[in-house]
Amino acid sequence: MDFDAAIFREVFPALLAGALVTAQLAFGAALLGLVFGLLGGLARVSSNRLLRGTALAYVLFVRGLPLLVILLFLYYGLPSVGILLSAPAVAILALSITNGAYVTEIVRSGIESIDRGQMRAARSLGMSYALAMRRIILPQAFRRVLPPLTNEAITLVKNTALVSVIAISDLLRAGVDAMTWKANTFSPFAGVGLLYLALTIPLLVINRVLEQRYRIR
Repeated sequence: MDFDAAIFREVFPALLAGALVTAQLAFGAALLGLVFGLLGGLARVSSNRLLRGTALAYVLFVRGLPLLVILLFLYYGLPSVGILLSAPAVAILALSITNGAYVTEIVRSGIESIDRGQMRAARSLGMSYALAMRRIILPQAFRRVLPPLTNEAITLVKNTALVSVIAISDLLRAGVDAMTWKANTFSPFAGVGLLYLALTIPLLVINRVLEQRYRIR
């Protein structure tokens, strides 16, 4: 074991800066992924075949590809068609597209878990489909999907480690740079591990609380 407390203390500020980048990427991707997932989930339960088919194709395509492939495809492929984005923008886009596919299925399952009779009752009272979905179905479904959404957020935080391959100074990249700079593996990566835990443990606690509070009986 090559742990050196002096090296750990010296590189920790750089690791902390990388953790901040990781948190920013995860937060941005989570918000955008939630938008993709909500739209995709509504499309998956839509009566419109085109919307259902498009959403299903999106889910199958994205879930069938590794995130790293999507990340590199966007990073190197978009400039070839004249779309120039910064590396952080590409990272957020790739992460949110991938996250959105999983959120789509979470939202779909949440909506389908609500008794269909509630939609029929709302429609019989004169509500439009959109109004019934917004006021009756989605509020109930949202409570049920909160725990799996939090779990998906934890996965998203860990998946941000892949953005280091496109030269983003995230937490993992900061650890690799510190390892090379100090010719020491264990000391910087002990800090990397601790900071990833600091980012994910609060989400794990929130996930546990939500599971207990909204457990379906």
